[in-house]
Amino acid sequence: MRNCIFLLLCLVTLFAGCQKSINEKMEGSFKHDIEFLQKYTDAFVLKAPGEQSQIIVIPEYQGRIMTSTLNGEDAPGFGWINYDLIESREISDRFNAYGGEDRFWLGPEGGQFSLYHKPGGPFNLDNWFVPPQVDRIPFKVESRSERSAKMTAEFSISNYSNTSFKVKVEREVSIFSEEEILSNLGLKSLENCSAVGFQSINTLENTDSIPWSKDKGLMSLWILGMYNPGDNVIIVLPYYQGGIGSLGAVVNDSYFGEVPANRLKSSRGVVYFKGDGKYRSKIGLNWMRAKDILGSYDPDQKVLTIVKYNKPEEESEYVKAMWEIMDEPYNGDVINSYNDGKPDPDTDPLGPFYELETSSPVSELKPEEQVTHIHQTYHIQGDEKQLNHFTEKLFNVKLQNIKDAFIH
Repeated sequence: MRNCIFLLLCLVTLFAGCQKSINEKMEGSFKHDIEFLQKYTDAFVLKAPGEQSQIIVIPEYQGRIMTSTLNGEDAPGFGWINYDLIESREISDRFNAYGGEDRFWLGPEGGQFSLYHKPGGPFNLDNWFVPPQVDRIPFKVESRSERSAKMTAEFSISNYSNTSFKVKVEREVSIFSEEEILSNLGLKSLENCSAVGFQSINTLENTDSIPWSKDKGLMSLWILGMYNPGDNVIIVLPYYQGGIGSLGAVVNDSYFGEVPANRLKSSRGVVYFKGDGKYRSKIGLNWMRAKDILGSYDPDQKVLTIVKYNKPEEESEYVKAMWEIMDEPYNGDVINSYNDGKPDPDTDPLGPFYELETSSPVSELKPEEQVTHIHQTYHIQGDEKQLNHFTEKLFNVKLQNIKDAFIH
């Protein structure tokens, strides 16, 4: 009898150990992420032909694309996910940093037309609140297929100057086939690499009876991708070279104070920025400097991330996100990158994570007029010799130069 009990205990212990190993193996995988997210949200999966490339979409979180995989369910996801916050079911009136690779927001974040500061208050963190319209309200699914979904929301929103806007937002998200990835990026072949690509088409409509005007404040569509940081992750922002007098500063790093030189540099048409999640900082490029592409490289995972957007050919105006009253509120940046970290020694980081962001220009929309912003994300994983072909083609820089950007 004792032998039976002892054998049973051994089997239970062995099973528990095996189960723990299985759970540890699945943690962070795309399969783990979809099972976790479906416990707490209305998440669903879109799949490319072949089903190796997949994305998770959550209408409840403003139709965001939460994460993606390029090699099936057992491969890791690329989007940063705040598991603890989602599992807690706690709702903050300030900001719910759930994560996601394609998150919908509206700009501007600061200034006299800010959507994120209460009227009359100071421009500081205590008076900073993400509007519930882009943080807590669900989007309605209008249609859905194997590869795409269309979601909408209608609401009113007010800015720091007490201007109220009535809007309709439409987000159409979709995942690309391999042929579409190649066509969109202008590539002939993936060269035995694996890839996933997806996009959101975001449309903002003025549903009020009065036009929007600059003097009362305008808005922009703002898409942010949140990614897992790494000690060696380097963010890459190609830019147009030329004099400051004609094109402006190469990079704006004044959002949270000047970024140290060991974290930010520019060389031969490329801005390099650390994405390690260990130092709170943000940078941006204006319309004159920015190209229609940006990205990052993680040498530990051998993953190249690429973001493209529909940059207007004609010079356009963009909201400025500085936390102050501004003389030129429409002289802002078209692309941004944020690296998370402690805002002060006594406060934990939001993630940590890093972000790649794109914005639409502002528009004085008349009633029923619309503006559309397209944001595309790609991840390519493979041998570095092959990935080098893509960085040279897309960013005009050798992969080794990216890796060595902060090596002295």
